[in-house]
Amino acid sequence: MSVLVWIEQIDGQAVHSSWEVLGKGRELADSLGSPLVALVVGHGVEAVAEEARGYGPDTVLLADDPALERFRLQPYAAALQEAIRRADASVILASATTNGRTLTGLVACQNQAGLAPDAVDLRIEEGKLVAVRSVYSGNILSDIYFDTDQQFASVRPRSFPAPEAGEAQGAIQPLPVPVDEGQVPEKILEVKPADTSEISLTDARIIVSGGRGVAKDPELGFKLVSELADVLGAAVGASRAAVDAGYIPYKHQVGQTGKTVKPDLYIAAGISGAIQHLAGMGQSKVIVAINKDPDAPIFERANYGIVGDLFQVLPALTKEFKKRLGKEEKE
Repeated sequence: MSVLVWIEQIDGQAVHSSWEVLGKGRELADSLGSPLVALVVGHGVEAVAEEARGYGPDTVLLADDPALERFRLQPYAAALQEAIRRADASVILASATTNGRTLTGLVACQNQAGLAPDAVDLRIEEGKLVAVRSVYSGNILSDIYFDTDQQFASVRPRSFPAPEAGEAQGAIQPLPVPVDEGQVPEKILEVKPADTSEISLTDARIIVSGGRGVAKDPELGFKLVSELADVLGAAVGASRAAVDAGYIPYKHQVGQTGKTVKPDLYIAAGISGAIQHLAGMGQSKVIVAINKDPDAPIFERANYGIVGDLFQVLPALTKEFKKRLGKEEKE
């Protein structure tokens, strides 16, 4: 029996939250007295497998094939199934990215095994995994117990600290996964990368979000949000109201129908605090709310509140942070 962690990679770069899960996997494996196995799937990703060795696995399984170059559900599910068989895995973990949730969901169903998606904590009780999920907009934490031999969970990014890379250990073992292209219904015809200069919402330590409060001048409003985010090295987020109004693309949406985030600092500018938005950011370590309505619900969840017009407050914050962080423009 073992603990198996899928290390997601995109274009030969590991998804950072995978290391968070691998670090927690080491802790769980030690509690069970079982080996920890990392799985890397792709093509030409030996460097990712080598990097994984520095985060504590006893073995790294490497499924390397041209047909696995980019994520496609059926071939990757076959690779995960083969890894489970090879490692005799009882606990199977992945980061709760879009791909991670999809992959663990399919394979858990194929194996008729228990699945806890989007977990925020994991522990071992009586030799089995217990997953903790946040429900009702983060107001309740629920324990998920399994009655199947195999236990699957995907873990919300930033739920655990990323371990420090150490001395490489654990051998890399090839994992052959024959893929018949004729049997794979998914075909990737073209790849158009998004703006890679943007900071990922799910990985961001700091997020500055704008909401309906930018309505009087949406272009300027999100320009001010972006300027503050740039100074802080933060990601830009938005409420559903701002996205639905066409002020900013959906990829920035935080909330129940957008991305779930857990940054160290979340600055909400012009966001009222609807329950759907709180469901996506309520677990932030520190929440700063900026709203001209002193009765806005967001203030009930905020650690710090500023009652004022975001068009005045954001430029003032940006100017002060530039000063404090030594980023003022030189004349």
